[in-house]
Amino acid sequence: MKAILGKKTSLQEEKVLRVIPRRYFLILAMVAIFSLYVVTIRPYLLHNMATVPIELAIAFILILSVIICILILIVTLFITLIIAIRTRTRARVTPWLLKIRRRLVLTIVLSLVLAVFILYSQWMAYTPPILGDNGKTLVGSVSTLEKIDLGGSQQWITIRGNNRNNPVILFLAGGPGGSQLAATRTQLKKLEDSFVVVNWDQPGAGKSYHAVPLNMLTPERYISDAHKLTQYLCKRFKKEKIFLLGESWGSTLGIWLVQHYPKLYYAFIGTGQMVAFSEAEKLDYKQALKIADEHGDKQKLEKLKNQGPPPYYGNDVIWKEVTYLNYLNDYMSKKTNIEWPKYNAYGDIGGPEYGLYDKVNYLLGMVNAFNHVYQHLYNIDLRKQAVKIDVPVYLMEGRYDIIAPPVLAKEYYNALISPHKEFIWFEHSGHEPWINERDKFVDIMVKLVLRETKL
Repeated sequence: MKAILGKKTSLQEEKVLRVIPRRYFLILAMVAIFSLYVVTIRPYLLHNMATVPIELAIAFILILSVIICILILIVTLFITLIIAIRTRTRARVTPWLLKIRRRLVLTIVLSLVLAVFILYSQWMAYTPPILGDNGKTLVGSVSTLEKIDLGGSQQWITIRGNNRNNPVILFLAGGPGGSQLAATRTQLKKLEDSFVVVNWDQPGAGKSYHAVPLNMLTPERYISDAHKLTQYLCKRFKKEKIFLLGESWGSTLGIWLVQHYPKLYYAFIGTGQMVAFSEAEKLDYKQALKIADEHGDKQKLEKLKNQGPPPYYGNDVIWKEVTYLNYLNDYMSKKTNIEWPKYNAYGDIGGPEYGLYDKVNYLLGMVNAFNHVYQHLYNIDLRKQAVKIDVPVYLMEGRYDIIAPPVLAKEYYNALISPHKEFIWFEHSGHEPWINERDKFVDIMVKLVLRETKL
């Protein structure tokens, strides 16, 4: 009996040894095919970003395969344990142990392949080139995704423009914790005709998520790093000054910068202008209550009342604010008066500027950086703290913005003392005129701002 049992076990082991090389062969074949893709095919796909659907599909398949393998391995372990407890017979248990070994090997191999692919995606992240009419990279253009040192930390920027000699404009994304490397490339593409557009992943956001520990993220740190970035851009492009464009949280950061370092900036353009954070949140909360009441949304109304009005503190700031901010965003997106009302967050995350690891950090930044930093902004009120600005200021506001109430932006504008200031309404926009009415936004940026500053 033992001889027979031993023979059966030996046959099963031999079968496993035959299966494993086949599986390794398949993995090696996949690696060879992908290497061929990277070396010979991918360079031709960069121009039109055809790499994106291919590589996202590969990532999805790999991640799904690893998850399925892990689940199957867990189920196999569970079945083996039950058989071992019930039968206590080696002949019954051995085949299942061999299955565990086989599935464990496959899981490990696929996990390693996925790990390599993640590293590859980080290394091969890019911003697409700017093309001329002939389909080739435009001579004199600049389109780079690069890491630079700011305050002793490594942070990421994109630089894009049809002519590297054009005026430089630094875009300050919303958040805190927001990353819009891909969004500005798609939404403000026409701006690249007249400017060198620089987008910065601020510390705690996107590709710069781990640049600075969360507990060190303060308004002062953002100001300091943005100042260093401005100096870097002036030196690199041989400019005395640059333009500054800030949206939402970035609009407040922009005001701080031109307030502290006016000699470095031609003008400031704010959109979705944040003025007084605590007051804005209270207005947003009341607006959400009103909308929920008018629409008979009892569940939302009850949830808002139970959590109480802002300001909020602690580890769940983001989740309490999301309760009404997402509600207001959904409400705005349904307004027929707003052009292009929905922000394509998933499309932006899928951009080639972000590797797979970056895509995870994109989401983490929106949660963790926001949660940590936002509660440090409640004492900000630009109407009292930044009344005198020594550069031209342009506020571009959406008529239907209910996230950053325009009434506060208008009050700030009325109090503002500046060499030149303009308040420009976008009649078909919500919180993001640079997306909702991007053609008008770019047209004003080019014709008005450049003309007024006599460049």
